[in-house]
Amino acid sequence: MLITAAALSLSACKNGGLFGKKKSKSDVTGWNYNDKNMGNFNVAKVKYPKAGPGLVFVQGGSFVMGAKDEDVMGDWNNVPRRVTVPSFFIDETEVANVHYREYLYWLENTFSSDTAIMYKALPDTLVWREELAYNEPYVEYYFRYPSYNYYPVVGVSWQQAHDFCIWRTDRVNELNLMKKGYLKKDAAKREMSGGGADGSFNTETYLMNPEMISGRSKPRKSDLKDVNGKPRATVKMEDGILNMGYRLPTEAEWEYAAYGILAQNPNPRKKEKKSGEENLSNQQIYSWSKNVNGLRDNRRGSWQGKFLANFKRGSGDNMGIAGGLNDRAAIPGNVKSFYPNAFGLYNMSGNVSEWVGDVYRPMTSVDAQDFNYFRGNKFQKYYKNSGGEYERDSMGRLKKTDISDEEVKNRANYQKNNVINYLDGDSSSQVYYGYGTSSLINDESRVIKGGSWNDRPYWLSPGTRRFMQENQAASTVGFRCAQTYLGPPEGQGFKEGNNFAQRRQNSRKKK
Repeated sequence: MLITAAALSLSACKNGGLFGKKKSKSDVTGWNYNDKNMGNFNVAKVKYPKAGPGLVFVQGGSFVMGAKDEDVMGDWNNVPRRVTVPSFFIDETEVANVHYREYLYWLENTFSSDTAIMYKALPDTLVWREELAYNEPYVEYYFRYPSYNYYPVVGVSWQQAHDFCIWRTDRVNELNLMKKGYLKKDAAKREMSGGGADGSFNTETYLMNPEMISGRSKPRKSDLKDVNGKPRATVKMEDGILNMGYRLPTEAEWEYAAYGILAQNPNPRKKEKKSGEENLSNQQIYSWSKNVNGLRDNRRGSWQGKFLANFKRGSGDNMGIAGGLNDRAAIPGNVKSFYPNAFGLYNMSGNVSEWVGDVYRPMTSVDAQDFNYFRGNKFQKYYKNSGGEYERDSMGRLKKTDISDEEVKNRANYQKNNVINYLDGDSSSQVYYGYGTSSLINDESRVIKGGSWNDRPYWLSPGTRRFMQENQAASTVGFRCAQTYLGPPEGQGFKEGNNFAQRRQNSRKKK
């Protein structure tokens, strides 16, 4: 028996593992992956990104973007057009006051020697002031008083919302690395003790030049190995540990998510894997679809006639009358008030309008790409000094510089680094924007979507669109974050592509 066991063990070792498990290997070279005797090229097991904190999965697809109702404003800036949106993650709710205060707390403690950084991030609470209204209590208390903890943050500019997304990415990834042992457990504590730019964690800095990140450590046990088979000290994006990053959603993503088009197809949130029909018989005007949440049930009648969003019904009517308040909110309400749509997203119509990533142009729906549509690209690269070294800015992020037009002039897909104003003044568009003279539109005009607590019903339709300058803020505008999803478009657990069973070909027997 001992001789037999030894023989089996030796056979197993020859096959690549103690228990006979063969090592995965390259289909193009035949070399083993994760084998220190063959270079130890580390290949992580196939894994799909999980939704980060606060995010939900939105299964992509095609839809008609733009107006779903009569254009009563006469803007003609949302001409209907069919586009395709890949799957992505988006926040379940709008970013709340308490979330933004967490951001300010980190800035205040990390950059205690540079208070200008925190002041730059402070929301503008003066947006509540009006010439003929007593809104001073909201100026003083709306952002900070605990009763408004989970009300959407307002008074935040597009640029501030953009910076919040970067900070959120870094905090999520920092925590992931601390849990895995690639950053010391007290890294965050030391960071928030006035560490400043040199002591702060930034995801891009960590990936491009980890030596610039303090508090790094090497776990004793790790699935990640270096060329000598020893635990690796740093994590790469291909290891599947780091989060892809939070950002503002594109206008197409936001509008698609707002409609929650799942009523006639399987719902991935309920783990329905059966294929549905490629059919959408009715267009929605608002973010709630027909009876998707069991509302308006005539048998019980408990929800009949109730408001499904926080908005302004008419002049001077923001909440109804005492004893029968229609939406139970005079100003923005709790971020989880009202029912979520079919994707599980709250307040995509009403409460506050929201910033999206896009630069505003009235005719974007006509001249934009029909896949993953977005206007706002400005291509950059990481800056290196004369010594060939990366440098960090005052926030601890890697400095970037614009790609020159000379570098891309021979490319087939783009010839300019800044395409925010793509097609402006072109012969095909024949449109010019003279900001401050003939137009209020320029390269800093950003799209806002969804109606607010102080808007009439028309603006509650996700297809409507307005704009503000990216450095402006309002008491009616907040934001939520999104994240790119990489993997099967139906989500984790679903097949990639259509797979068909193999059939043996009929062959004639040789005579």
